[in-house]
Amino acid sequence: MRRLFQKKDRKVLPIQLIISVSFTIVSICCMGILGITLYQFLVQKMEDMTIESSEQILDQTAINLETYLRNMRRISDTMYYSVIKDKDLATDTMAEEMNLLYEANKDNLISIACYTNAGELVAAIPVSAEKEDLHIIQQEWFTDAMERMENFHFSTPHVQNLFDNTSYRYYWVVSLSRAVELTNNGSSRLGVLLVDMNYSSIEQLLQKANTDNSMEYVYLIDREGEIIYHPRQKLIYMNLYEENNRKAASYEDGSHQEYFQGDERLITVKTVSYTGWKIVSVTSKRSLNMGLTETRLFFVMLMLLTMLMIIVINQLVSSSIAKPLQRLNESVKEWEAGNMNPKIYVGGFSEVEHLGKTLRSTVAQIRQLMDDILVEQEEKRKSELDALQSQINPHFLYNTLDSIVWMIEGERYDDAVFMVTQLASLFRVSLSRGKTIIQVSDEIRHAKNYMNIQKIRYKNAFTVEFQIEEKILECCTVKLVIQPLLENALYYGVEGMDGDGEIRVRGYQKGEDLYIEVSDNGIGMPKEMVEQLLAENNHVPKKGSGVGLINVHNRLRLRFGNSYGLEIESIPDEGTCVRIHLPYIIYSAETQRRLEGGKQKRQEGDRSSEET
Repeated sequence: MRRLFQKKDRKVLPIQLIISVSFTIVSICCMGILGITLYQFLVQKMEDMTIESSEQILDQTAINLETYLRNMRRISDTMYYSVIKDKDLATDTMAEEMNLLYEANKDNLISIACYTNAGELVAAIPVSAEKEDLHIIQQEWFTDAMERMENFHFSTPHVQNLFDNTSYRYYWVVSLSRAVELTNNGSSRLGVLLVDMNYSSIEQLLQKANTDNSMEYVYLIDREGEIIYHPRQKLIYMNLYEENNRKAASYEDGSHQEYFQGDERLITVKTVSYTGWKIVSVTSKRSLNMGLTETRLFFVMLMLLTMLMIIVINQLVSSSIAKPLQRLNESVKEWEAGNMNPKIYVGGFSEVEHLGKTLRSTVAQIRQLMDDILVEQEEKRKSELDALQSQINPHFLYNTLDSIVWMIEGERYDDAVFMVTQLASLFRVSLSRGKTIIQVSDEIRHAKNYMNIQKIRYKNAFTVEFQIEEKILECCTVKLVIQPLLENALYYGVEGMDGDGEIRVRGYQKGEDLYIEVSDNGIGMPKEMVEQLLAENNHVPKKGSGVGLINVHNRLRLRFGNSYGLEIESIPDEGTCVRIHLPYIIYSAETQRRLEGGKQKRQEGDRSSEET
């Protein structure tokens, strides 16, 4: 799995960062959604409150306006049913009653007039001097009354233009007209009763509903959308301001939203009884937004403060979760780096604590298994060395002793003494007090002793040359690795060459490693045989010591690692070179113990580490 991650070059993020970022993102998203929802709820609530306030204002304005219009209708009814119906125009006049009615309501009235269906003036108060060329029957208030005789008819605001006023004042009026029945000499004919209401009274009613806020105002329209009152009425008449009054006339009573001239507006409509007039309240959404500025700022500050608290809390929570895991991970990394006795962290949450205890138990079991494997390997190496020496001793010792006996019988005492001395030195190095790791100098001396004996046995049928650099003599090596190579060179290479055989032993340092080469000028080997020599379970026939190159190769790799061992180069009819590859390690007692890897020493170290 680790190799797979390395292969993909995957960058793994720390668990604390993942937990903190994940929780923070989720929390911020939830807070954002909650904040937006609350803000939208607040906006909707304020909009509902604005609508409710507008409706209350419109209701009150409508009540006041309806009261005013009801008074005007009452005046018209009084004039018709109490005066006109009781008068015969042939003998009676209605000027006195009309004047009394006018005086009682003159604050809200401009004039009262009565016309025949032919447009002839019957009576008028307070002035009765008509203007010339009026064409009464063409006036809108007159035609509306004659066409729909059963209804009251309210006009839009206009300047009163029926009578000559000695003060030369012009009054804005709203005309209330209705069809009436006039009696003359006992016969009935139709006529029109006109009551001109003072527009200023209506204006005052609506001004009370308006404020100085240009984005919130109330105006009045008739059923056709014609403006009766508007706070910017003069600007509208001068085409300096536009109002969406035609569209508002089509709205039902209640609240509506519209876009007009790029502005989003909230429209509330209330219809006035009797007239079909509509009171329209306009509230620009910009005024709502201006009112929400401080609220938005408060929400933003509150959300920022909450998010900051969430981040801090997430950091604390993620740290409490991740710290035990990080400490446990550091313990695993220490173990992964090669420390076979790491201090495994046990703590944190119950799950992490259980994991730490389990890992600590696993490390102890693995360490015990490794100790057992090392002991097993040590026993295996000892068995290999015992096999090596057991095979060297009988065959080699028999031949050597036979040669010594033959020398003594031939009175070659000096040669016999030399043979005995070389044999004693040979076995002294072979034993080495049970050590497996010795100095290169001891291994070279062992090789020289062996070759000195073989040269006497073979009557100097070959030559041996040692070329060893001084700086590698104090390095470490596994004992009895050169002698099998010399034996192979002798038996497989130069034996039978009748004095032309040459064996050379060369030792040198290269980089951080050292090499010992055993080469001969013998018959050599084909490439296929060279590849088989160091292969596991090889079937190359052996003779001589019987241990073979594979034995030496495996022992070196077992001690120093798979990067080391034997390297073989051979050319048929030219010779063979077997190269020993070792790490450059200076020999010392401590180095020797470490490379030997004694079981007792490791167990003592383990107990000491556990106590620590």
